Amino acid sequence: MRRTTNAGYLVFIAAGVCGACGTSRIPQVRDELGMTPAALGLVILAIGVGSLVSLPSAGLVVHRLGSARTIVMMAVVVAAGMVVAAVGVRVGPAVVVVGLFLLGFGAGVWDVAMNVEGAAVEQRLERSIMSRFHAGFSIGTVTGALVGVGMVALGVSVTVHLVVVAAVLAVAVPLATRWFLPAGSDEPDTEPAGSRAVSPLRAWTEPRTLLIGVFVLTMAFAEGTANDWLGIAAIDGYGASATVGTVAFGTFLAAMTLGRWFGTGLIDRFGRVRVLRVSAAVAAVGLALVVVGPSLLVAFAGMVMWGLGTALGFPVGMSAAADDPARAAGRVSAVATIGYVAFLAGPPLIGVLGNSSGVRHALTVSVGLVVGVLLAGSTRPLLVGRPESGGPP
Repeated sequence: MRRTTNAGYLVFIAAGVCGACGTSRIPQVRDELGMTPAALGLVILAIGVGSLVSLPSAGLVVHRLGSARTIVMMAVVVAAGMVVAAVGVRVGPAVVVVGLFLLGFGAGVWDVAMNVEGAAVEQRLERSIMSRFHAGFSIGTVTGALVGVGMVALGVSVTVHLVVVAAVLAVAVPLATRWFLPAGSDEPDTEPAGSRAVSPLRAWTEPRTLLIGVFVLTMAFAEGTANDWLGIAAIDGYGASATVGTVAFGTFLAAMTLGRWFGTGLIDRFGRVRVLRVSAAVAAVGLALVVVGPSLLVAFAGMVMWGLGTALGFPVGMSAAADDPARAAGRVSAVATIGYVAFLAGPPLIGVLGNSSGVRHALTVSVGLVVGVLLAGSTRPLLVGRPESGGPP
């Protein structure tokens, strides 16, 4: 189980590196292609569209193929998408859109598969570790952002940067999945008799699952807009350099990583609902400091609060969806699909608003965090396999 757990961390980290290497270079992609904020938002939208196309059926794919095989297949798709997008930076926006669509398509199914694997490992270990898997994802994003900072500082082109990352990804991820739980054992041995006959699509009719999905959507919107636009907000809104803009993005990701790694203790002590409500409120305060702060230093403090506040939203939502391991694939797929609407709506919305008010002030639309405070109660645990504290049933 130690090898299996470490393999889970590696796959989450790889997914984070993949995403951050691209987003850390968004300002350079904008400059290379000469795009307005609105046009850039539409290009970024391709990632969300690709994910939304693949996510509704992801539960069925994972249910039939298992987590390991699904992730290997999707890693190849993601790597191919990165290469196409890298070439598109030299060719034109249309090619970038195709590459980002492939990247989003593969990443969506990959996301569901690794969360199902994480839930299965959590059940086998009989303790809560899902947030730490997502901390691994954040470690990957911080690593990807730092690599991006280095590439910008050294003047390495976006094309070379992304092609190298794609090659490493295509080799490393299949090797990591060799230590996943055996095929057919994604659910623990304690699952109820006959539960495998339940279709993963049934999750779409469950009120609790849908409410968790909306909660995840509000938190994912706040997280996603920060990922995509904080660098540009720092550059355009506060006059920061390109390198400092990338550092701003990395600061947000570092705060998220800390929140996810240490947040499990808070959840065990105070419960999901209380912690998530406070987290959403902290993120809202951080957002306000970034938007109306009088200086870049205050904005950086806001970025830290924003990152800490949104840290637990997505992983705890996934964990709540997977409370019943026998139905984890379908429920995680449904919640992830709803949550990914944020990545579909966020980039173009911020881009359109940014054309008139500036990207920094356009970030105000992430105030939907208030809805997250109200819906946090939907994540209250189903005591099917283990109590909220992560102990044995």
